Amino acid sequence: MSDLSLPTPLVDTPIAFVDLETTGGAVAEHRITEIGVVQVGPSGVSRWSTLVNPRQSIPPFIQSLTGITDDMVRDAPTFDSLAAELFERLDGSLFVAHNANFDRGFLRAEFQRSGFAFNPDVLCTVKLSRALWPHEKRHGLDALIERHALAPLARHRALADADLLWQFWHRLHALWPLATLRAQIERTVRRYRIAGDITEDSIDAAPAGHGVYAFFDAADVPLYVGRSVRLRQRVRAHLTGERRSAREARIAEQVARLQWQATGGEVGALLTEAKWLGALRPVHNRQPRIARAEERDAPWPFESAVVFEERGEGGDERAFHVIDRWCYLGAASSLQAARELAAAHVEAACEPSTLRIMQTHLARGLRVTPLAAASIDGEPSAFGASAHRPEPVAG
Repeated sequence: MSDLSLPTPLVDTPIAFVDLETTGGAVAEHRITEIGVVQVGPSGVSRWSTLVNPRQSIPPFIQSLTGITDDMVRDAPTFDSLAAELFERLDGSLFVAHNANFDRGFLRAEFQRSGFAFNPDVLCTVKLSRALWPHEKRHGLDALIERHALAPLARHRALADADLLWQFWHRLHALWPLATLRAQIERTVRRYRIAGDITEDSIDAAPAGHGVYAFFDAADVPLYVGRSVRLRQRVRAHLTGERRSAREARIAEQVARLQWQATGGEVGALLTEAKWLGALRPVHNRQPRIARAEERDAPWPFESAVVFEERGEGGDERAFHVIDRWCYLGAASSLQAARELAAAHVEAACEPSTLRIMQTHLARGLRVTPLAAASIDGEPSAFGASAHRPEPVAG
């Protein structure tokens, strides 16, 4: 293995250069057969590797590529038997790998099956190479070996390939100014643990389109409620964006939990945001103003609860929004579910914020349908049979 001196640190944490060999490329179907780790930190460089019993046969092609056979792994430890030791070894280190989504994905799935949540910060050396040498077309490990005169002791074996990444990292110091490297690494690192229990994966699960989100602190105190036409992008910008305001940075420091709701459209987002603001009273939002008497007593002009439908740009975020007596009851996924939602709220009371939002958008042409008249088989085109618009509350 390469015996390189420690270069000037480019990051503030220890680094784990990791490579895996597996029985195939599908995380859900295949398993790890070998793990190699080169760790670099204040105490120096250490190496660790092990074969892993995948509890499934290794395809002949993979055996030929890696040289790892069924006989070699038959008596090797299973992943769950070494999970605790490996987790402790990797915890707190920057996870560096080539095509890092592959290695991180396999390890995350194996750790999850063993009861561990694995969410390290990740740096992909393919992406780093592309960023530093954008004119080059090839950035695979073989290309890096050729381009940077790396010295492989073997190929397609985990520890040898992890050592190549360590050599590449060392070589970067001679090719680029430290300030340039640090800046590019910071841009390339993907931080999966954002805050508290929030990871990059949980943000990725949020809807891409219209929706409402809420942040909570470690004591589950509501911090902030917001809405966006691009919810996922907005949440990520709140928590990790480079152009955050000082106020957003203060909120981000306190966030431990995220809650969100897809709304399908703008009006549903306005209604949901107002509902959450009134119910949660988050610390960093302006509190709703006190209702005027004429708002609290505003007459309801429809024969029953009403519903309107909104859909996201791709048509997959479908929401039926239900309002009764100027009270927003919520969103349902179908007309039948909307009826059930209305039936469950027999004591709906006027919400001034809902009154103002609905009057504004009814005046702009929002079309609603009384649930008593809505067809259970109605398609979106049948929705919005014109209902008379209520007179706006004066003031």
